[in-house]
Amino acid sequence: MATHKIRAFFNLEASGGIVLALAAIAAMIIANTSLNTWYESFIQAPVAIQIGSFEIAKDAHHWINDGLMAVFFFLVGLELKREVLIGELSNVKQIILPAGAALGGMIMPAIVYLLFNYNNPEFWRGWAIPAATDIAFALGILSLLGNRVPNSLKVFLVSIAIFDDIGAIIIIALFYTNDLSLGSLAIAGLCLPFLYLLNRRNVTSITPYLLIGVIMWVAVLKSGIHATLAGVVLALFIPLFDRTDPEHSPLEELEHDLQNTVSYGILPLFAFANAGISLKGAGFGELFHSVPLGIAAGLFIGKQLGVMMMCWLIFKLGISTMPKGMNFKQVYGAALLCGVGFTMSLFIGGLAFAAETPLFDERLGIIMGSIVSGIAGYMMLKATLKDEVNVTSVDLTRHS
Repeated sequence: MATHKIRAFFNLEASGGIVLALAAIAAMIIANTSLNTWYESFIQAPVAIQIGSFEIAKDAHHWINDGLMAVFFFLVGLELKREVLIGELSNVKQIILPAGAALGGMIMPAIVYLLFNYNNPEFWRGWAIPAATDIAFALGILSLLGNRVPNSLKVFLVSIAIFDDIGAIIIIALFYTNDLSLGSLAIAGLCLPFLYLLNRRNVTSITPYLLIGVIMWVAVLKSGIHATLAGVVLALFIPLFDRTDPEHSPLEELEHDLQNTVSYGILPLFAFANAGISLKGAGFGELFHSVPLGIAAGLFIGKQLGVMMMCWLIFKLGISTMPKGMNFKQVYGAALLCGVGFTMSLFIGGLAFAAETPLFDERLGIIMGSIVSGIAGYMMLKATLKDEVNVTSVDLTRHS
């Protein structure tokens, strides 16, 4: 009976978001109790890999953020490649609306954040924190509304999140890169021809790709570019189809194999390691500092403004049309859910403000903005979809 309930839970569309939320809540509770010492010891535990004179020595927190999250970005890369080649993003007409909405949803939160911090140039580097959407949380919230949610709304939200991920990847590469080591970068670059050769020769075994991918990850780690980007690059070379067996897709097979590991292992561990915010001694000065307030406002206000303004402009210019089965109220509900930026916002926040400061904790703004956006989006869609159900019921009654 218990096993059946566990399987039923993991079959839920919202299960990944629930596990992620529980991990974050557990981290916050532990960080504010006597267990905080254990928590700090865990994330600061030294972990080293050494072969001869070559050594990678980091604490557990950095191994999670630089190592395990590379697997998450690898999965994101696989999903992006599949969607662009055969999925929702393969049709240009279908991508204009979510691409535009995502662009607006990245620009406006940055503007809102900078408005809160325009007098403090040292805080400007946090502008990208509210720019991304956490698809696991957003879809988890959407799935709580059950089968009343039209499929077009799910596709719209997922497509926005995919373009958000693309934007976040570009932002990390361009704006959150340290001093470059050209030697390490050259080694990473040398991996690309070998990956290309494997793809062109229709090598469908994943092992050689992963071996070269590990070498590339180490080189990127040492180069100054954030190591997780190696995961995205590697994914682009995984073959979508086996040319000798069209029914076999190495990419989709690998994507399926990694999904549960990432959803129920890597992302919850990342949330646990990054959401442990200690509120001990925190006063109004820290809680209402311009950085967390700017992030919260960027997620809640900037996201919905950016998405809605771009959608309105696209419709007004006739570039694209409203997806079938959707209306403006539902677009607004999706725009609110886009303000749930938890995972990627925490990740970028760690890059923007790597050194701890007693003045503020950017994670407070991420959590505040994500919670308010999630609740508002859920309530808006619940009311909207209820109205749609009632209207449909009336129409059916009239025609019976």
